[in-house]
Amino acid sequence: MFRIFKRKEDKFQTLIEEQASLAFEGMNLLVKYLETADAEVAEQLSFKEKEADEVRRILIDELNRTFITPFDREDIFSLSRSIDDVIDYADTTVVEMVILNVKSTPFMLRIASLLKDAAYEIWQGVLRLPKNPNVALDHAQRAKALENRVEAVYREAVADLFSGPEDVHHVVEMLKMREVYRHLSNAADRGDEAANIIADIVVKKT
Repeated sequence: MFRIFKRKEDKFQTLIEEQASLAFEGMNLLVKYLETADAEVAEQLSFKEKEADEVRRILIDELNRTFITPFDREDIFSLSRSIDDVIDYADTTVVEMVILNVKSTPFMLRIASLLKDAAYEIWQGVLRLPKNPNVALDHAQRAKALENRVEAVYREAVADLFSGPEDVHHVVEMLKMREVYRHLSNAADRGDEAANIIADIVVKKT
């Protein structure tokens, strides 16, 4: 009986780890797209986001059918949702860029690179939760520090937008660019939320 429960606990950990890994891969693809504007990379990111959605659907299905979980079921659900949102916003960033015909900027690339690093820290934090919770907390804190840097670059990027010429063409371009920046900022917010949940889980476990 214990082995049955143990397998269920391991399954949730495995699914969360898979989600975090996919989010990191998605952020790598976002950086690559911003560097290349390659349509094939955009398609790869779209497929990666769909793969992540499927993992989350499986996790929710398992959550609805399981009594024993490795940590609070609310925390499992919230952490899964936050991580999923990270890759969702990576995908929608590219979608918006294509629809609005927005070209990559150095600010976008700086933000995406920081988001990639933060996604890596979240992934590592998730991996360390079962056996090394204090190490998981360290990774969560690093992720939060990276998210703070994202917000600083975001504010710098928005200020740069408003410093341009005051003509209609520039205003239209400014609105397009700001929409893309907001998607990137939203990804940062969700990453920050995931880091906070990891920290909460560690507090409850120790």
